[in-house]
Amino acid sequence: MKILLNILLGILTVQLAHAQSKSISIPMNSTHWNIPADAQFEQFDNRETLVLTTGRATVKGQNFTNGTIEVEVYAKASRSFAGISFREENNNLEEVYMRLHKSGQADAVQYTPMFNNESNWQLYREHQANVTFKANDWNKLRLEVQNQRVEVFINGSYAMTVEQMKTSQKEGQIGLWALFGNRFSNFKVTHAAVDKSTQEKPKTPTDPTIISSWQITSTQSFHKERLDYELFTKAEYTPVTTEESGLLPISKYVKKTSSGGFEQNKEDFIVAKTTIHSEEDDTKLFSFDYSDKIIIYLNGEAIFSGNNSFRLKGVQFMGHLNIDANALYLPLKKGDNIIHCVVIDQANGWGLIGKIE
Repeated sequence: MKILLNILLGILTVQLAHAQSKSISIPMNSTHWNIPADAQFEQFDNRETLVLTTGRATVKGQNFTNGTIEVEVYAKASRSFAGISFREENNNLEEVYMRLHKSGQADAVQYTPMFNNESNWQLYREHQANVTFKANDWNKLRLEVQNQRVEVFINGSYAMTVEQMKTSQKEGQIGLWALFGNRFSNFKVTHAAVDKSTQEKPKTPTDPTIISSWQITSTQSFHKERLDYELFTKAEYTPVTTEESGLLPISKYVKKTSSGGFEQNKEDFIVAKTTIHSEEDDTKLFSFDYSDKIIIYLNGEAIFSGNNSFRLKGVQFMGHLNIDANALYLPLKKGDNIIHCVVIDQANGWGLIGKIE
């Protein structure tokens, strides 16, 4: 009897694994998709397609954890973005997209997490790849997702790997995203089981000079008259931790007053503070970077202001962060010294990173 039960259990395990690994084609029609008002389904090139102007479409009744997602996108000559979103829940998601007008360039394919409905591609320049797309033809984007890792393939060729995705979400909706209009076809999903042996928790900085925790305020719309240092000292602060690199992705912890509109967003700000204790009067080097703008106070005195906004310094200026991009020598007094950073942002990634040496 025990042998028979083991055999039946083995058969069920194999059947379950087979069911999880079976590819599911999602037809391009209103029965299977939730789409924006300006999107439409069309016959094109002898196939069913979804024309997505700007925004996001989600598959009905499909929750995704691990597995493979793939779609074909028809490349056009004009500027356009087209990608796959997954594990979408509560305005947070993971996203990989093709910048079809950037064929053959370093940022032709990008990964970004969406925190509170805000894209953060400026903060993750390491997660992009040079790919050559087929012009005026179909290009297949395929993602292989396992826990917090995603491998990206374009037209069957490997493009890049993101070893640690950023939202920490384990499951959610799947769908498509477009900007400036794109045509999608042949959407397929293959579900896979969770591999517990490869699960990893987010890591914290190992470099002791990196500021690994901050305290931040809630979001406010940016107006110069609100930049009152006395108000900063009375504000309520919430402790938050950075990623392993020291990056603080601010939108992960607070919601903006306007979001999802890229450069149409209004500017918001938060105040981030940290305390430096010194045993004597001393001078320390503060290296840092930010997005988009910053004003820094040391012990109540404004000592720096800067602007790293997208394309501010030319059309090729992306506003990416680099912890060594800016440096200040801080005149510290004996005892506790408080740094307040007013970080102002409009779109594409709200971030802060710093170290004290």
